[in-house]
Amino acid sequence: MAVHEQSPHRAGRRPPPPGTGPAACGPTTGAPARALAGARMLMGFVFLWAFLDKALGLGYATPAGKGWADGGSPTRGFLGSVRVGPLESVFHSWAGAVWADWLFMLGLLGIGVALIAGVALRLSALAGSVMMALMWMAEWPPARHLSDGSPSMSTNPFADYHLVYAVLLAVLAAAAAGDTLGLGRTWARLPVVRDHHWLR
Repeated sequence: MAVHEQSPHRAGRRPPPPGTGPAACGPTTGAPARALAGARMLMGFVFLWAFLDKALGLGYATPAGKGWADGGSPTRGFLGSVRVGPLESVFHSWAGAVWADWLFMLGLLGIGVALIAGVALRLSALAGSVMMALMWMAEWPPARHLSDGSPSMSTNPFADYHLVYAVLLAVLAAAAAGDTLGLGRTWARLPVVRDHHWLR
């Protein structure tokens, strides 16, 4: 007698939604998974280091004594010096605002910690891509020279590092890069994350 495979519907089980099965999660084992995990942690350190330097004034991008903890503003210098692009006046109005400082710093910290831990990669990719897009517009690479004739901050009119970072964040989220050398699987099993896939 032939044995027929039981349908998941007859067994009382619903098949996973399209695009959410194991094959859709990207490489979770082997060298590709480890490479993505390494890229994820390195990208997380980029964001976390930016937070620490701006918060404590470690003397790299932020001079000693000028950190957020010392009363400095992490947005005033950068946004206040914007001299090109369609959002120049908008960025000037944001420069040094308390809400902008908090949002920027919490974004750097949250994205950095999430990437290193391998959790909430979709949210991190969204928040990080928005941040990178705004920073790209603040530097406005399409403007080859500023009004006084000095070179612009970017050396490429389109594909500078802000856009590369944004694309990498999207790749890490799409490939579920937190499942290897991270807490991605544990995070995915949390009830609230199971019920809301956008938190994955």
